[in-house]
Parts: sequence; C-alpha cells; structure tokens
Amino acid sequence: MAIVVRPEWLAQVKEETIDPSRRIVDPHHHFFAQNPDFPRYDLESLHADTATHHVEQTVYLQCWEGYRTDGPEHLKVVGETEWVDGFAAQASRIPGAARIGAIMATADLCTGTAVREVLEAHQSASRLFRGIRQIAAWDPCPDLLSMPGLEDGNLYGQPGFREGFDVLSRMGLVFDAYHYYHQTPHLTTLAQAFPDTPIVLDHLGTPLGVGPYANRDDEIWQIWAQDLKALARCPNVYVKLGGLAMPWTGFGFELAPRPPTSDEIVARQSHYYHYAIETFGPSRCMFESNFPVDKCAVSYQVLWNAFKKMAARYTESEKDAMFRDTASRVYGLES
Repeated sequence: MAIVVRPEWLAQVKEETIDPSRRIVDPHHHFFAQNPDFPRYDLESLHADTATHHVEQTVYLQCWEGYRTDGPEHLKVVGETEWVDGFAAQASRIPGAARIGAIMATADLCTGTAVREVLEAHQSASRLFRGIRQIAAWDPCPDLLSMPGLEDGNLYGQPGFREGFDVLSRMGLVFDAYHYYHQTPHLTTLAQAFPDTPIVLDHLGTPLGVGPYANRDDEIWQIWAQDLKALARCPNVYVKLGGLAMPWTGFGFELAPRPPTSDEIVARQSHYYHYAIETFGPSRCMFESNFPVDKCAVSYQVLWNAFKKMAARYTESEKDAMFRDTASRVYGLES
C-alpha cells in the first residue's frame, strides 16, 4: 500500500497553531529518499513541518534507507545510522531548527549473539544511536504489510530473536516495537521476560480497520483495549500516541474530499488516546507525528493541534511529559 502525500489537498485546511510556545520533542519520524512506496522526505521537509510548532528535537526511526552498498552484508544496515547522522549534523548548524536528538536504527535480532557486532557498529557510527526497531507486523490479509519470514506473527517469541534481544538488553539499548493490535500479547510476554529493557510501543499498537477488519470497530476496540491494558502492567513499556492516520487503521481521512480539521481528528480518535494515557499514565506516553507516513491524511500543524486539544484535560506537568519529557528520558536526549 503506497503512501501518497498531496500538498494541494492538505492546504485546503489551515489552522492557527495552538499553544505555540509549548516545547515539543517529536519522537517518531522518517526520512525517505529512494523507497517507491513512500514520499520523498528530507531534512528540509522535516523542518518545514516542525516549524509549524515549537519542535525542539526529533527521534528518527528506521525505514530501510541509506544502507551501505558494499562491505559485509550484515553491516549494510549501519549505513542508515551514518546517513541520518549526516542529517543531524546539518540540522545542528541551522539556528532555531529542530535537532535530531536520537537515532533508532535496525538490526536482525534473530541472528542471536552475532547481532552484537552490528549494534556496536551502530554505536561507532553515531553518538545519537539509542537502539533498534525490528518490525514484527504480520497479518494473513495480503493487503496488509507483513514482514517476511514470519509464519505465525510471533517474531518476539522466536528463540533467535530472544537471544539477540538479550544482547540488546545487556548493552542498555532501547527497543521500538511496531506490530498490529492482535500481536500485542506477544510483546507483553517479551516485556515480562526482559523487565529492565525499555520498550516503546509504536502507533498505539496499530488497531486495524481495512480488509477483513473493516466495520468491526467495537469488536477490535475491545481486543485492543484489553491487550493494551495487560501490556501496561509492564513498567518498562512506553507508548507512542499517534500513527492512527495510517491508511490501514481504517479512518479513511486520506479518501475524503478534504483533509480533517483538528476537531475532526479529536472527535474520531481521541478515545484511543485517552484510554492509552489513562492506562499507561502520562509519564509513559509520548505524542508522535509518524511523518511523513501520516502526512497522507493530515498536515503536521493540524495533527499537533489535535494532540494539544486532546491534552487539554491534563495538568501542565502531564502535558510536558507527553509532549517532551517522556521521549527525552527514554531516548536519552541531550538538553
């Protein structure tokens, strides 16, 4: 499912920035240069978006870009860290622009103890390297992205993965988890087995709403909420509040004649956000843009306005946690 960004379509909805002085860390964005399924998104694109709010720092999340074209096969992924480190250096020289404060790269934990060499190479490539994301998304529906090599969707339970995860844990690194909502129990089991490892659940656990999941909102909500509550009992797990504008969540904003306003996002999606915040607590939650993937459905300015409206019911310290402090703590961002 290719992601398409339409600037003229997005421009139909314009809003004033709410609470423009609120300091923000955006803990989840990508850069795309050559992936045909995603729109090109570079440092200039990021800064054009983050300038609409007071975004001070960002966290880059792996997306299979910038790999080395030569050298040992297992070390080619380190090229992504080197590539983004270059962007970070550029950003640091632009007064007032958002800095890239951390890099979450990738490695194949299923290689077991051999993954240490890759993780150490990432560390050598950039002082901003904080850990990895190895995507576990799997579903039998052919219209949904599934990672190759997963027969039952339980990457987190594979012996080789557990062996590699133990290496990551002993190195004091962070793990970002992206999977579909029905796979959350697998992550809970992993988190229980490694209680000292910080794990960040991406995109609110990704409830689905297309293909065989269409028109099943109430049923899916019940499963999603129950499993999220069980995961929240693991104190080492944090949750990213965002990602619900992705097409496979089924909200369909990208199919409408015009993009949503922040009020419309709040009306359609806020129950997911408030449930996650109430379940995990603000100190374990962080709002995320997931740009440019979510840009297929909403502009950066409107999306963060929606987040600020959702956060209005919380105290100032709770807002600070969700907009900046939690991400800064988990990813070890420099002030």
